[in-house]
Amino acid sequence: MTATPLKAPPGASRTRYLILGLAFVGLSLNYLDRANLSVALPFIQDDLHLELSNAEKGLILGAFFWAYDGAMLAAGWFADKVGSRKAFTFAALWWSIVTALTPLARGFWSLFAFRFALGAGEAPAYPSATKAASRWFPAHERAFASAVIDSGSRVGTVLSLPVVTGLIALVSWHFSFVVLGVLGIMLAAVWYWYYRDPGEHRHANAAEREYIASNGARLEENDSEAAARVRWRDLFRYRTIRGMMLGFFCLNFVIYFFLTWFPSYLKDPRGLDLAQLGTLGTLPGITAIAGGWIAGIVADRRIRAGADVTRVRKTVMVGGLLGGAAIVFAAPAKSVYVALLFLAISYASLAIAATGIWSLPGDVAPSSRHVASIGGIQNFASNIAGIISPYVFGLLLDIYHGSYLPAFALAGVVAVIGALTYAFVVGKAEPLPVPDSSPVSHQGS
Repeated sequence: MTATPLKAPPGASRTRYLILGLAFVGLSLNYLDRANLSVALPFIQDDLHLELSNAEKGLILGAFFWAYDGAMLAAGWFADKVGSRKAFTFAALWWSIVTALTPLARGFWSLFAFRFALGAGEAPAYPSATKAASRWFPAHERAFASAVIDSGSRVGTVLSLPVVTGLIALVSWHFSFVVLGVLGIMLAAVWYWYYRDPGEHRHANAAEREYIASNGARLEENDSEAAARVRWRDLFRYRTIRGMMLGFFCLNFVIYFFLTWFPSYLKDPRGLDLAQLGTLGTLPGITAIAGGWIAGIVADRRIRAGADVTRVRKTVMVGGLLGGAAIVFAAPAKSVYVALLFLAISYASLAIAATGIWSLPGDVAPSSRHVASIGGIQNFASNIAGIISPYVFGLLLDIYHGSYLPAFALAGVVAVIGALTYAFVVGKAEPLPVPDSSPVSHQGS
């Protein structure tokens, strides 16, 4: 890597940032729809007079991940096969229609079914966005692009508190699902109309295309013939891929507390009312958004200045997961403000780690045809945590009579395991070697 900062040439268009902005909006809405039920569930329960245990609520919240995770491996392959334009459009239409129909639910099983269907529809979104970023952004801009895309999850989650509670207060919980569903259908139409790969986009000029292609973007013209022939199933034979799966599982085990149980934590043991949920409840998420963006900017600057890509990626992933373990200190805090401080540190640290995690598929993919597949593979493993974590949290709450300390302590241990995985199991942040005819036994295998 040259020590001279890499910059786009004068006159180059900046279409890649419009693509990035659209992907950011898309994933923000994706997570807003995903978090809608988490915020609305207490009000749905009251309105429908449902008697649900904490474990049953955990099963409803976790139903999303049974489908999301079950479809994720196919979703990554699908995005590589048809491209980001069609894959993301398909996903947005599916999840938006399901969201709009959710008010038809009347009990445990119907809520479970709608949550399950939502998960299936959202599966192609992240692999499609990751593939788009790898094609539109050179290697030394990839961390910031990944940070912006991944921050959509934080923005959607943060907005879910004021937006969903506001819509509930304005009309009813039904209204929040219908409005967000309609917005998603509009998003799908805009994405399909505007998105193209760099070589086909009418707004990208030759200078921008050359800058992207010559600086590490994952495009077909940069692929070796042998790397392009690596089979999908052979990706699982690399040690680095397996490490990415375990490490991301650990991150999501912790982070999905903020996507599922966090509103209930603020409402029940901490005693916040509806207005406070929409204000104080946004602080950890806002901190996480800022932390992720800053981490992406700093990481890209370090790489442009000549720092080793692997060292940069591992620093943010390992350090971020270690910081995520701060969640354990929130439970014994006497003040809600002290608890929110530790939760903000934890959530921001996890967001910092995610900037490296979502940069890795573009870094390690053998060819451009494997980026979304690897993104889907690691996301598949990470969202097994989405199935397990909400239920385990609910079960521990039932066992320990509503105390969050055991669940937070477990989350802290899992975060440390994730940090050790990225430090010692995941290999270098560079394209994985092409396996020969014998079993894979290379670096990263």
